Amino acid sequence: MTEAAPVPGPVELVELLFFAYRDFVGEPDRLLAAYNFGRAHHRVLHFVNRNPGLSVAELLTILGITKQSLARVLRDLVEGGFIEQRPGTEDRRQRLLHLTAKGAMLAGDLLSMQRQRVVKALAAVAPADHAAIAAFLVHLVDGEDRAAIARLVAQDDSVEAG
Repeated sequence: MTEAAPVPGPVELVELLFFAYRDFVGEPDRLLAAYNFGRAHHRVLHFVNRNPGLSVAELLTILGITKQSLARVLRDLVEGGFIEQRPGTEDRRQRLLHLTAKGAMLAGDLLSMQRQRVVKALAAVAPADHAAIAAFLVHLVDGEDRAAIARLVAQDDSVEAG
C-alpha cells in the first residue's frame, strides 16, 4: 500500500503559486519582450481578445488599474497596430476596443502558450479534481469580485483568438 502524499499547508501553497506563476508567464514574457511589451500589454490583449468590443471603462474595471496606467499600454498597442479603438454605436464618446489581425495573432500565440501549460497540468490531475482547482482559484479572488469574474470567465474555452 502506498503512502498518501502530505497535504501542503498555506505557506507551501503560497510558494507553489509563486513558482507556478513564474513559469506560467515566463514563455509569454519572452515573446512580449520581442515587442518591448510587458505583462500589462498581455492582460489587455487577452481581455480584448476574449471580449471584442470591450469598452475602456470595462477594461479598467477588469484590470483594476488606473486610467493613466491603461492609457500608456493602450497607446503602445494602438500605435503598434495591435488594437483599434472604435466609437460606441449608442454613445460616440465611448471607446470600444478590438484586436487587429496583428493583435489577434499575438493574443492567440500568447493564449496558446498558457493554454497548453494548463492542459498539461490538468492532464496530471484526476478529472474529478478539476472543479476543486477552479474553486480554489476563485476563492483566491476577493469576495466582492467573485461573481463578476465568474461571469467574465464563463466563456467558450475553445476560443483562442479574436
